[in-house]
Amino acid sequence: MIEKTTEPAALEPAAVWEMMQSNPAVLLVDVRSDMEYLMIGHPKGAKNVSWIDHPDWTINPNFVSQVRKLLLGRLSAQQNAPLVLICRSGNRSLDAAKLLLAEGMENVSIVADGFEGPLDSEHHRNTVAGWRFCGLPWEQC
Repeated sequence: MIEKTTEPAALEPAAVWEMMQSNPAVLLVDVRSDMEYLMIGHPKGAKNVSWIDHPDWTINPNFVSQVRKLLLGRLSAQQNAPLVLICRSGNRSLDAAKLLLAEGMENVSIVADGFEGPLDSEHHRNTVAGWRFCGLPWEQC
């Protein structure tokens, strides 16, 4: 019997971008709030499904079904399409990925350090690690 994993792999941002370029089936889902996704910016090619959002800041009860819907058509005959989650610093994406794995999804990973990375000694983001720190393509409204 194959044991299912309950912990997603944490992939470096550059590795995720490379995966996206080499495999069109890869789905990058930004789990931040819709305002963070739009106003702060997001990785180029990422889709937004909020894990926690306004006005109540509670876990999205439709999160799993919304992610499943995005995956439709991305499944290959041999394996599930790679699914990678990203948030600001890696915490929300980790929680969201654990739920997806518990719900039976496979091939779920997260972006290490998220979009903006951890706080530095001056309490600033984007200076230590993360998607933007690595200089990877991103966009905003």
